[in-house]
Amino acid sequence: MADQKVTLGLINPKNPQNVGSALRAARCYGASSVFYSGQRFAYARQFNTDTKQAAREIPLVGCEDLKSMVPKGAKVVAVELVEGATALPAFIHPENAFYLFGPEDASISQEDLSWCDEVVYIPTKGCMNLAATVNVVLYDRMAKSQHTDYGDHIILTSRDSNNNTRWKG
Repeated sequence: MADQKVTLGLINPKNPQNVGSALRAARCYGASSVFYSGQRFAYARQFNTDTKQAAREIPLVGCEDLKSMVPKGAKVVAVELVEGATALPAFIHPENAFYLFGPEDASISQEDLSWCDEVVYIPTKGCMNLAATVNVVLYDRMAKSQHTDYGDHIILTSRDSNNNTRWKG
């Protein structure tokens, strides 16, 4: 995914575990940065669960207005359960994307949706939490990308240091 540009925007997240997990997903799937708005995460940040220290590699930046953080040339893709949205399996991800995720306990506002280029939803029974949603969207992007690299070298550089398992199938 080196040729692609991925940035995440989290609207007023409240749960530090979700933000930590979203940050870890951003690192795993090659996002360049994560921005968040609102004050709730700032209060809870001390409880962040970024167990792989992704924040050392990917900026996690608080801001007042996520719209002002959209990188030049990026298409804004909101991820929300709203009528008229495109189902994620049918969605073609833009090369340069700013994915916008709503708060855990609310929806993305109509005002925020007005500056988005696309809106997608994950067809599930019920809603998913923020971290799970970020992981699914970024995995879908990677799975559909022509830039994805495969092979044992990926496994060797990605797995935990305690994992030496081999498949002899």
